[in-house]
Amino acid sequence: MGSVEIPPIDYAAIAPVLVILGAACVAILVEAFLPRHQRWSVQVGLSLASIVIAGIALAVFARSAGTGVTTLSDALAVDPPTLFLWGTLLALGLGSVLLIADRSVEPGGAFVAEANPAEGPGTMSRAAASTTGMRTEVFPLALFSLGGMMVFCAANDLLTMFIALEVLSLPLYLMCGLAKRRRLLSQESAVKYFLLGAFASAFFLYGLALLYGYAGSVKLQAIADATAGSERSDTLLFAGLGLLLVGLLFKASVGPFHTWTPDVYQGAPTAVTGFMAACTKVAAFGAILRVLQVAFEASSWEWRGVVWTIAVVSMVIGVVLGLTQRDIKRMIAYSSVAHAGFMLLGALALSDRGLAATLFYLLAYGFTTIAVFGVISLVRRSDGEATHLSDWAGLAKRSPLVAWVFTFLLLALAGIPMTSGFVGKFVVFEAALTDGMAPLVVVALVASAVAAFFYLRVIVLMHFQEPAADGPTVSVPGAFTTAAITLGVVVTLLLGVLPTLALDWANVGGFVS
Repeated sequence: MGSVEIPPIDYAAIAPVLVILGAACVAILVEAFLPRHQRWSVQVGLSLASIVIAGIALAVFARSAGTGVTTLSDALAVDPPTLFLWGTLLALGLGSVLLIADRSVEPGGAFVAEANPAEGPGTMSRAAASTTGMRTEVFPLALFSLGGMMVFCAANDLLTMFIALEVLSLPLYLMCGLAKRRRLLSQESAVKYFLLGAFASAFFLYGLALLYGYAGSVKLQAIADATAGSERSDTLLFAGLGLLLVGLLFKASVGPFHTWTPDVYQGAPTAVTGFMAACTKVAAFGAILRVLQVAFEASSWEWRGVVWTIAVVSMVIGVVLGLTQRDIKRMIAYSSVAHAGFMLLGALALSDRGLAATLFYLLAYGFTTIAVFGVISLVRRSDGEATHLSDWAGLAKRSPLVAWVFTFLLLALAGIPMTSGFVGKFVVFEAALTDGMAPLVVVALVASAVAAFFYLRVIVLMHFQEPAADGPTVSVPGAFTTAAITLGVVVTLLLGVLPTLALDWANVGGFVS
């Protein structure tokens, strides 16, 4: 019997992923064996330490990396875009874990075991919260999801990408249902996300099967070779690509595959919403960029018009329905649908310039979003967060600092100069113009102008209306929430004023396969 050849593994290249997934496994053992009162401090320390160590491993490899490597039998491609996406995910993951770990804004944390039925639904005394303890299983779930995201945007074949899709998605389904307050709404959002996510995964898997039938392989480069030089029927190719894109666009909250987004953003714990809104967008668009540029660039003239239409639909849905929202988390959800349409412009460019512009946009959008949800978690009523727009009236008179920070973040989402949002839109629109997509850029500019209205509406509410006598209070943020919001605000400002370093890093090369 012949010997089995073990594929070479570049451990230095995949060290960041190994650190995160290894820490997730250790975190499960912590849940199993440590007493409840010790788990929170250990889990927080383990999560933050693993992200920092993974970041150091990434920096060490990036200093020595060339144009990129493939490893694990070419299942993972660690190239300059991958390194940028991993760095972005780790930084956003750090901010998200800080938000998740906070126990000062919500006594006992936002993930607390159910209240005693005698206390009434959705309520828990401060004493009960402290004795019951935080649901610390959220930390290994977050680490598993983060590890899945890192594999997802580095996957060099569709089967690895599908496995990573499930690894990043399944923990998110659980995390969405762990809210302490408004538990029915939280659990409803988790069920919706799970059911729609299962459909999206089925579309992805069916598309994968059709593409395997077309190319005889699930590797992206093999599909590209078959696309360029095959005389087989294109039916399998484009049916497979269409189904594959449905799964990817669903995860990226691109309209019209966005239907889960507003309900899940509203119902999930706000810290989880921030994690999902920032990190999942980065991972999903990383995978979309890799699939379109590596596997399907040769056939772009046939599918590009369809994706053009999807980008327009996403922008229109995001801005029009965003205008009608009365819940601030749902408004930010539709904002994310509009931003996904803007990001598609960079993905459609199919050039190094479009790739770099989209990577920068993902970085800028992610940090702004983390800070936005950090601020939303501070405005509270007795029954939890005050997310109705009327609750934000006169906020500047109650807490000027919080109102001005939120104003700056909303202006960044609107794309006002001196913010990262302006630079992100500028580079993406410029890449699309260079690639001959002027009509699409015009639509995007109009959508940006319309979207600015619903951000400005909140700003006017906060600064130019009187607060209600029985209005919400603004909690004093703890150290973790303060650090997360500060990180998001500082990066949003720096990327708006000094974007050159991040743009240069994003523009260091294309994908390898």
